Amino acid sequence: MRVGWLLPVLLLVATAGLAGERVVFPPVPRDAPVSLPRDHGAHPEYGLEWWYVTGWLETKGGPVGFQITFFRRRMSFDDGNPSRFAPRQLILAHAALADPAKGRLDHAQRLAREGFGLAEAATGDTKLTIDDWQLVRQRDGRFTTHFGGADFTLDLTLTPTQPPLLQGDRGYSRKGPGEGEASAYFSMPHLSAEGRLKRGNDVETVKGTAWLDREWSSSLLNPRSQGWDWAGLNMDDGSAVTVFRVRDRQGRPMWAGGSVRAADGSLVVLRPEDVNFETRRLWRSPRSGASYPVETTIVVATPAGKKRYVVQPLMDDQELDIVREGGPVYWEGAVRVPGGRGYLELVGYGDKIGL
Repeated sequence: MRVGWLLPVLLLVATAGLAGERVVFPPVPRDAPVSLPRDHGAHPEYGLEWWYVTGWLETKGGPVGFQITFFRRRMSFDDGNPSRFAPRQLILAHAALADPAKGRLDHAQRLAREGFGLAEAATGDTKLTIDDWQLVRQRDGRFTTHFGGADFTLDLTLTPTQPPLLQGDRGYSRKGPGEGEASAYFSMPHLSAEGRLKRGNDVETVKGTAWLDREWSSSLLNPRSQGWDWAGLNMDDGSAVTVFRVRDRQGRPMWAGGSVRAADGSLVVLRPEDVNFETRRLWRSPRSGASYPVETTIVVATPAGKKRYVVQPLMDDQELDIVREGGPVYWEGAVRVPGGRGYLELVGYGDKIGL
């Protein structure tokens, strides 16, 4: 689901409505919403878009998790305004490193309006820059990225080992019961990751696996929603599991979905009734007071029978508090399952996330 649905909106919510009646945000088409390689690039006509990379790296101190996300938000300013200073597109990037030796996340963020050589989300292919951070798809299909903050810097090359995975109906992914509550959505699981991790004066070569999610839409969450859960799991046998659910204020599922792609490429698209999250253990944040189901059993129904994935966190404290930057408080972190690794996102377990 990505917190990218909300971060840029919350940051500049005061600008909403300025010439908004003169800006048209198109819906995602139901028929063939994803076409590759064209759709590796940006879709500036849509309201929201993100490139979300998560993964595990092996270091000399043990495994660590990482996340780098670039968001693009189209603002509600009149497209007919000829001024170069009209902020039509907002680019935001967020990164985090999860190291059990530290016990909490290191994270950093960048924000700029597109243009003036400061920030870019290219349309021809993946080419995202904001200050010195970048995510670029090279001609050979590999992705290169550079990002970091005061406590860490990562330079990685991400190499696809499997074809892209079109989520939902050929890339049309429903996110709620209402008309138009959907996104164009594809994933690239099982990326091979290698590069350099710098922490202080220490620099080491790292390797691991990663996952890239790509989504764009002009729709927002259903007004009755409280938050969502999402997981992307790279399984050791080469299969890939995507699951999500949107919850209402009482914690009941409003919508759910995902997919299970086997190592041989066969794909099962999950319906709302096929996905169930069962809480095993809660972790209560000493800062926000929110309680998160950091240990969860995810049960999915497939034609071959039910599959159960017992999710356990790399470490409990993977809460991100970016209220001072204009964002929410949520949990996003590296997780293990028997026979696999991945990332879990838990949003709306404290205050409601909504617009």
